[in-house]
Amino acid sequence: MKLKTIFAVLPLALLAGCLSAPFQPPAGVVSVTRAPLSTEGNWNVGSKRGEASSTSILGLYATGDCSIGAAAYNGKLKKVDHVDYEYLNIIGIWQKATVIAYGE
Repeated sequence: MKLKTIFAVLPLALLAGCLSAPFQPPAGVVSVTRAPLSTEGNWNVGSKRGEASSTSILGLYATGDCSIGAAAYNGKLKKVDHVDYEYLNIIGIWQKATVIAYGE
């Protein structure tokens, strides 16, 4: 019984750190995708921008803060008008997600 429980829980534990996004980027051995993260608002791309990133190695270790707040702070933005994201994947060994905030 314990063995069945382990095999039932193990896949869920391995998938717990998977990246989810508003749209599914194309998969490949090497993937670099940029797309909008926010679809509402005035789409006024401001004169300033800020970026925030997080990375993952082998899907086992992940670090970083890729929140909109961190991107706004890094770009010294007081108002965020539009947000994009960029996703980089190299054979699942190294992944990087970057949030790009535009505003004033």
